[in-house]
Amino acid sequence: MFRPKSEGDDGGAKRRTVINEGPKAMSYMKGDLLTKTRNLVKGLAKTEPLWLKVMEKAPPVVFPRSDGKVKQISLPKDVYIKKIFQKYPEAKHEDAIKINSFNPVPARIFALRVLDLKEQGVSEEEEAMAVADMEYRAEKKAKKQAYKRLKQIAKLQGKKPPPNPYPSAIKEVQAEDRPYVRERFFNPEILAIVKKMKEDRAARMQERFGGGVGGGGF
Repeated sequence: MFRPKSEGDDGGAKRRTVINEGPKAMSYMKGDLLTKTRNLVKGLAKTEPLWLKVMEKAPPVVFPRSDGKVKQISLPKDVYIKKIFQKYPEAKHEDAIKINSFNPVPARIFALRVLDLKEQGVSEEEEAMAVADMEYRAEKKAKKQAYKRLKQIAKLQGKKPPPNPYPSAIKEVQAEDRPYVRERFFNPEILAIVKKMKEDRAARMQERFGGGVGGGGF
């Protein structure tokens, strides 16, 4: 049945207004502590705290929020380190990074030298890389010549040649692993374990094949 609207019957409009103001009311809870408190005080939902004016004069530092993705750290010298590794792939193994050393590896010295030359006024990147490459190869050659001279001196003195003061990373790892490689052939405990493993394997093979024949399968 049709009912005429009275003058005071505006409850639906009020309800719609309250519903529409829902997201706006929720906006009071957005932002940092200072923004939330300021909005609540302006909306008469909270009494003004004593620290509000002090914080407004000296607001806290706002740090940018992370998007959840870990970004790779890239330095200007990384570009030239990649280029020297592309030109000399063996440098990845020969010039490995030593965590316990304070001296930068030759590839990093090359990259720093390129940046240094560019700061000094060398406009062409290829020219700066050529100079750094020449110094890189000269340093490697000087190290080989220095060790060669040490061996010659030891030979003249009738002594055993000293270890290479500039060994490659591969040879260093091989030298560290060499005692363990030899140990497996002479350590009694390791030999006993190997013997026990061989006996167990022989027993399994005997049980596997010997049992099949004795069972009358043929």
